[in-house]
Amino acid sequence: MKERLRTVADWLQVDGQHVGEIMVHGVSIDSRTVKEGDLFIPFRGEQVNGHRYVRNAIEQGAVASFWLNDEPNPPEDIPLLFVEDAELALQEMARAYRRELTCKVIGITGSNGKTSTKDLVASVLSPYANVKKTEGNFNNELGLPLTILSLEKDTDFAVLEMGMSGFGEISFLSTLAKPDYVVITNIGEAHMQDLGSREGIAKAKFEIVDGLSKNGKLLFDGDEPLLKPFVKEASEVTAYAFGYGENNDLPLQSVQSTDAGSEFTVKGLLDGTFTIPVFGAHQVKNTLAAILIAKEVGISVEQTQQALKSASLTAMRMQPIVGKNDALFINDAYNAAPTSMQAALSFLKETELRNEKWVVLGDMLELGENEKTYHEALSEELLQMDLAGILLYGPRMKWLYDVLENKVDNQQLLWSEREYDPIEQVLEKHTGSGSVVLLKGSRGMALERVLEAFLEQDSQ
Repeated sequence: MKERLRTVADWLQVDGQHVGEIMVHGVSIDSRTVKEGDLFIPFRGEQVNGHRYVRNAIEQGAVASFWLNDEPNPPEDIPLLFVEDAELALQEMARAYRRELTCKVIGITGSNGKTSTKDLVASVLSPYANVKKTEGNFNNELGLPLTILSLEKDTDFAVLEMGMSGFGEISFLSTLAKPDYVVITNIGEAHMQDLGSREGIAKAKFEIVDGLSKNGKLLFDGDEPLLKPFVKEASEVTAYAFGYGENNDLPLQSVQSTDAGSEFTVKGLLDGTFTIPVFGAHQVKNTLAAILIAKEVGISVEQTQQALKSASLTAMRMQPIVGKNDALFINDAYNAAPTSMQAALSFLKETELRNEKWVVLGDMLELGENEKTYHEALSEELLQMDLAGILLYGPRMKWLYDVLENKVDNQQLLWSEREYDPIEQVLEKHTGSGSVVLLKGSRGMALERVLEAFLEQDSQ
């Protein structure tokens, strides 16, 4: 964002001091990371009052700051805009700036796969256009406005991830971003405790169409029955289904794992064979959305094939890493819910990359009152797999351990409530060049710490 401070004041219809002809080149909510030319936005909470850091932000290079109307003693020598609510003002800034932008906006939501799909879409578009995507977890009511305000005027495509925990949140983000294309990756079980059911989750995710531009298009998981009534009801929206089923507009024909990742074939709205440097049929399914976006914006099949070969995904998504003991680790430790856990286990069950298969599973969080059932249910898939070892981490995984304890035969079975060391010791003793080890758990379990023990020192 490069705008005059006076323009920002007009957007917000607020008063200021020392506004002059100051140019704003960005926004910051953290005085420690302020860049030259930023507008500083102080938030006031129970523990921290950002107004205490306004002068420090100016010293770091900020050219102006917000100041809440009811905050006493505003400094008289600093350019300020006086606002009623800092977060609402930030959101209104982003809404006004979005009207200035000519880029195409792609909004992505779903229970699982949002970040991977965002990365895949950006990877397909980046060789051929100026692309900006959501960084980190800036996908909520605060992060999305900051992402929009970080877009340059010459951005061609903005790929924006939209997360939520309750009803109305995706609708708010969508109407703020006004996307030209929206993607719903799938419907899982995350946030069940807030939304009550998978039907509730589907309803909340479908809010992403609320801000869709007049001629915008919806790309959705065609294998999910819960989405189909919403798609049918939104008859004015052009929608394309992707997935495994033959009735989808872009059906997946075949998937094959290689040492470098996944190779797959599609046939439908377009035909072709593609490769991505990541494992898992669920990641292949996420890629279908990226392929459809590429088609919609005029990128050829050949260009898409080339771009996907070197696609860059955020770490810890079915990421292949060879440890110093020569075991192949599949690092899928960024997050977990029953749907994504099932997808990762299905890949491990079917893969022929290595003969000796291990799983390291951490707690699945935010599942509500049925969390015990969800953890215990993993036993059904695990008992059908030819596994060398099942290593469980976290207090909730005790439920799964109790189910498995008297049912496994020759496998290594271990549960550790709080410590990584016991898991690392088993892997160090029993895994090697013939082993593949899946790491999968919710973000709060930080299972990547198990992997750290098997990385070369200079690669950590």
